[in-house]
Amino acid sequence: MNVSHRLVIIAAIFVTCLITANTIAVKVISLGPFILPAAIMIFPLSYIFGDILTEVYGYRWARRVIWLGFFCNLIFVIFAWVGQVLPPAPFWEGQEAYESILGYTPRLLVASFGGYLIGEFANSFVLAKMKILTRGRWLWSRTIGSTIVGQGLDSLVFITLAFVGTPSFMLIMILYHWLAKTVLEAIATPFTYAVVNFLKKREAIDTYDYQTNFNPFLISH
Repeated sequence: MNVSHRLVIIAAIFVTCLITANTIAVKVISLGPFILPAAIMIFPLSYIFGDILTEVYGYRWARRVIWLGFFCNLIFVIFAWVGQVLPPAPFWEGQEAYESILGYTPRLLVASFGGYLIGEFANSFVLAKMKILTRGRWLWSRTIGSTIVGQGLDSLVFITLAFVGTPSFMLIMILYHWLAKTVLEAIATPFTYAVVNFLKKREAIDTYDYQTNFNPFLISH
């Protein structure tokens, strides 16, 4: 299948949501009794657009875009670190703030990248398989079902690695993250339906992954 401009737009939005979420996640917000990262409002969008990629274009294209997001985020992190270690100008007073916001620790990087890859691939895999099982019906069941699995694994991996040593706090954070992300995905279901229906009509495709190799490392296939 030739790459359409619509696929490029979806991929660009996916990657932008991912990098934005990882940047603003350092701020912790309080919504009533819930303590969550600021990224809670945008990170689920990457899953929504991941659902759209898999539903319309299939697992093969979703796999490529997931790895694209990984490498784009890696480039951002590398050059954020380069910017951190470069000597600041004598009159510049923002070094401490820069390090506070963009100074990722190795453990947080491993937690973030690991949670992202495991969660996104699980999300795409479950949606693709459920599409075959449901014969393309009940899109809502696939988007929400895949999110429950993908977001659950993402939250489990990230919070476990990032906050190891604080078991009671970890369990609460995993639960809050998982519930919040799943609820946001469910709320966005009408938007997902609208985008999926628009793309299927304009692209004249509706991909089913009957013969797909689901190995996440086969980027070129």
